[in-house]
Amino acid sequence: MKVANIDPWPRTPEEATALQDRLRTRVIAENPRPPRFRTVAGLDSAYDDHGNVVAAIVVLDAATLEPIDTVTARGTTDFPYVPGLLAFRELPTTLRALEKLTVTPDLLICDSQGLAHPRRFGFACHLGLLTGLPTIGVAKNVWGDYADPGGERGAYSTITIDHEPVGRALRTRTDVKPVFVSVGHNIDLDTACTQVLAATTHYRLPETTRQADHLCRRLQREIAAEA
Repeated sequence: MKVANIDPWPRTPEEATALQDRLRTRVIAENPRPPRFRTVAGLDSAYDDHGNVVAAIVVLDAATLEPIDTVTARGTTDFPYVPGLLAFRELPTTLRALEKLTVTPDLLICDSQGLAHPRRFGFACHLGLLTGLPTIGVAKNVWGDYADPGGERGAYSTITIDHEPVGRALRTRTDVKPVFVSVGHNIDLDTACTQVLAATTHYRLPETTRQADHLCRRLQREIAAEA
């Protein structure tokens, strides 16, 4: 699939912060058309202390959650580690992986933040703008404040930053810690939560995230074995 050109890419935290501030006004937190998600992709990425970056993408049939396409990519980064700016370490490699896909997914589910981010522009927002696809951030940890939702699957509470609603703490399994869902781009929060629940079966995390995470870990082991 084709993705937008990201040049010029920020080289410093100051440039990256300024870019986030410019781009966040372009995020669309609603469905631009009636949603129809036949395929859904999970994306995960990781890096090590030596600047090696890996990215993995798994495209699933939304109805069966069976894999349709899987791709990986390797890269390197010298962008410094700064909380809130992880996209600038991981996104270039993720885009190289996306370009290898033989199908264009209807929905991207990222192991990251969307609007639930200090500058309201997490990895999922950035990726959504670059691809134009509906994109969701589903994170294991939270930026902001929230009350613990009810214990049953599907219960949720609002995440706020500076008293502004930015996402939801969503219970995907009864009596298991929630995940933290926020809009990336071209989707509303109700639809995002519905799709996260649809992609979550027996575990806390959606199947999209689980399968992409497994691929990432395997690729990291391969890199470590080569060192």
